[in-house]
Amino acid sequence: MSQYHPPGLIGLICDPDHEVFVRVADRLEQRGFQVEFFEPGRRLDAGTIEDLDLLANKKVDPESFGALRYAAQHGITTWNGYTTVILGARLIGLKALETVGFQVPETSLEKPDGDYVAKSLFDWHYEVDPELNGEGAIYQELLPSAPIDDKYYGVDTGTEIDVGVLRSTSKLYGRKEPLELIEPDPIIASNVRQLMALTDSQAIGVDIIWSNGEPYAVDVNPAMSFRHAEMEADLADSMAARLTSPAARARSGRTAIQTTTNE
Repeated sequence: MSQYHPPGLIGLICDPDHEVFVRVADRLEQRGFQVEFFEPGRRLDAGTIEDLDLLANKKVDPESFGALRYAAQHGITTWNGYTTVILGARLIGLKALETVGFQVPETSLEKPDGDYVAKSLFDWHYEVDPELNGEGAIYQELLPSAPIDDKYYGVDTGTEIDVGVLRSTSKLYGRKEPLELIEPDPIIASNVRQLMALTDSQAIGVDIIWSNGEPYAVDVNPAMSFRHAEMEADLADSMAARLTSPAARARSGRTAIQTTTNE
């Protein structure tokens, strides 16, 4: 019978010892794919990108943006491509969150009169973390809330968008610590799925706080760590689906490899 053998070389822009994505790579390699890690911040030359069947991204910085843009222009399939990375420009990310129905805090280029959260204009991986009443490029109103974040993670597995939620302490008030996995709020989960569809994203994160009983999205993360989220299987499924779906093959212009075996 004739059997399709998927293309196999995945380039992953990610620290090679990342505890989550090392396990994701192991799962992919068990399926017969090859995974090569690329150091974040490293400029990838055209030949390296063109040798790949899939370029996947776990870091947000100018070099990864450029590599993903080149891949999209030259028919190499991407996972969390450059349209997703654009969400790392915080004002664009906040606008996208509002577009799909999220409430967001008031944000401005000037410090507000009350307490606020200072943030960088771009969520590059080397920027400083948001700071309470500090210096930054943009300033978000500090809403009254418990020092808790609900981190919503969405992953497109190829058959569905799975949404998980990790409740953790807020890093505004000290070190971020995971607390528990909780059930997703159905309205918030729906908004996450709409945001992924809007930006053609395979995996994103949205940070939610609760103020006076209402959820507010304070950040969107296009390159999450997924630590403690227990979604390694979903992430592996997502990358594999990008390589094996007919739509991905059509975008890449690559031809399915056929072999014949006798039953």
